[in-house]
Amino acid sequence: MEQDRVFEEEQRHLSNTYAKLEAIESEVRDQLESDLAEALESTEELFEAMSLNQDADIQLETLAELEAMNRVIEGYNLSADIKTEKLRRAQLLLLSPYFAKVRLKFEHADEPKDIYIGAAGMTDDMRRHFIVDWRSPVAEVYYNQANGATSYEANGRTIEVDLQLRRQFDICRDELRAYFDTTVAIEDPLLLASLSKRRTARLTDITTTIQKEQNQVIRHADVPVLLVHGIAGSGKTSVLLQRIAYLFYTERENLKPSDVYLITPNEVFGRYIDNVLPDMGESNPQILTWDGLMARLGLAGRGIAKNGSLDVLARIDAAVPSLQLGQGDYCDLRVDDERVVAAAQARASVEKFSRIPMGPHRIALAIEDLKEKVEQRIMRLSRDEATQDAMMSLSNEEQISLFGQQLAPLDDEELVSCTRQYLRARYARVLDDLDDGAWLRLDRIGMRVLDAQTLDAVEWLYLKLALVGGGERYARYVMVDEVQDYTTTQLAVLARFFPNAHFLLLGDENQAVNEGTASFAEIRNLFGEILGSVDECALMISYRSSPEITDLFCKLLDETERVQATSVQPSGTSPIIIECDGRDEYEAALRQAVADAADDEGLTAIIANSRSRAKQLAKILAGTAVQQVSDDGRLPSEGVALLDVKLAKGLEFDQVIIPDVQDGAFPDEPIRRHRLYTAISRATKRVTLVANGRLTGLLR
Repeated sequence: MEQDRVFEEEQRHLSNTYAKLEAIESEVRDQLESDLAEALESTEELFEAMSLNQDADIQLETLAELEAMNRVIEGYNLSADIKTEKLRRAQLLLLSPYFAKVRLKFEHADEPKDIYIGAAGMTDDMRRHFIVDWRSPVAEVYYNQANGATSYEANGRTIEVDLQLRRQFDICRDELRAYFDTTVAIEDPLLLASLSKRRTARLTDITTTIQKEQNQVIRHADVPVLLVHGIAGSGKTSVLLQRIAYLFYTERENLKPSDVYLITPNEVFGRYIDNVLPDMGESNPQILTWDGLMARLGLAGRGIAKNGSLDVLARIDAAVPSLQLGQGDYCDLRVDDERVVAAAQARASVEKFSRIPMGPHRIALAIEDLKEKVEQRIMRLSRDEATQDAMMSLSNEEQISLFGQQLAPLDDEELVSCTRQYLRARYARVLDDLDDGAWLRLDRIGMRVLDAQTLDAVEWLYLKLALVGGGERYARYVMVDEVQDYTTTQLAVLARFFPNAHFLLLGDENQAVNEGTASFAEIRNLFGEILGSVDECALMISYRSSPEITDLFCKLLDETERVQATSVQPSGTSPIIIECDGRDEYEAALRQAVADAADDEGLTAIIANSRSRAKQLAKILAGTAVQQVSDDGRLPSEGVALLDVKLAKGLEFDQVIIPDVQDGAFPDEPIRRHRLYTAISRATKRVTLVANGRLTGLLR
């Protein structure tokens, strides 16, 4: 009876809230349509009122009228942006108005207050929040999950409260399906229901089921470096995306998506996560891979040393301040056949500032000096008849593209002015090349400094940053997922390429599947030296895999981690282990495992030990329902996908089939142990191990 009464009360509240949201959506839509019509009418009236007389005095009046019209348009645009944002939040909340409620008794308040928490916040006509954004300070008491006396931070103050009720809801639009009163996260029915959903080709957000240890990462104080170690399935990637959403909320006045970089392991993973933030109403940050960053910088194909040493970078740092550049270290900058900046000019500009040690400061002064020479060239050539004739010979399309109209200079000064504009456009690439240091032969310089025959991507980029400077100076945050797969030299380059950014580094040392990558101790030391301090968090609860699968991959952990790791999933199917006697029996067992998986719902992955082995398996499984996934491909939404372990990192599947789980393919070596751990831990419900011979001793 009590439960029925509470359910009815909550359904009434939901219905009222939903009606408010519908009214807000309708009202904002009408306002936007009305504002658009009014804006069009206002600008048309202003345009008609403007005089187009060419008299000089009238032109000044016309310019003033144009400025007034621009201010009117800017005002409408600002109003439209605010209303569009409110409409977006209303539409998001109409899918599910809120997912939780807390009842808080504030100090000096007579009655407790019910606060409903949703994916976004919304206010009523009195500017009171009837739904609170999950990222707001007060919502933290929900995620802290401790009833009784607690507190939260807001505007630099600690607010003491008594948490009397923590209630979760299962809601679809205006229908209340269920509610749960709970205090302990791992017993939450909504969490387990969410975790039981079948896996798809895209990641879903975890806003409604964020757990206490995850919340500590998401809401962690803004620090230079936050290093997060999490076991497989602990929600590292979801936490990373929630952290980005939290930062967008807390710094919404001055943080833009372009200020945040998310570096992902591969293109498949980037597509896997690209819907999460938009589904929460936030824009994606800049998402790229290491290879994508190198390609953007023109370094594709250079590769990196597998065992790159920080000593190499230290040698560059030591050599640059006293570096002596000869004439052969410079090159001309040209536009077509025209030499705009000569190598001799570049050398003279650098030597002009010889009192300053070599490095970004000196090179920046030289660049400004060279730019001034280019500007002098523009001023001189703007009065050159041949250059003026070349400008006038531009096609009509080229003239309109460059000047916005066809050329018809009224006098010599206007002709000179147009020629300057033409030359600045013509030399724009040269100015960019000056900033980029393209007038320095970095390969020649670097090979001399390092006594090497070639420079890899890391060495070349680090030399450029040390000598010329550059990088993404306006980046505020850099998030690196699967950080254990990077070398120390790669991470050192990232730290220098993003010199003013704060870093969030997430990974699992047990998933380091490449030789020569950085340990967490090395990562900690590296970033501590560069940025001063490193905060750390650990995520030791697995939300992905069943206890049976978790127990299996935990056999591959050291004893300390094995004891700490736990799973919150209900018991499921025991791992299936198939030991085969010979190639024919092995291939038949593999085909049968694929056939069984193809009959089930959801997404299954066959995870190969290497890329070359994945290609061999594709031939063995030809004619089956298997779909092979390439580096730049997409995961299927269901069925059976074949991919290698490196490509599978960060992903999860309902079922996983792991071929070749015998000693020959998985001997007792750290990298092989990590690859097997990674492959097994991709599975949520069922894992099948197929060995051509006896099962590897790593799991016996």
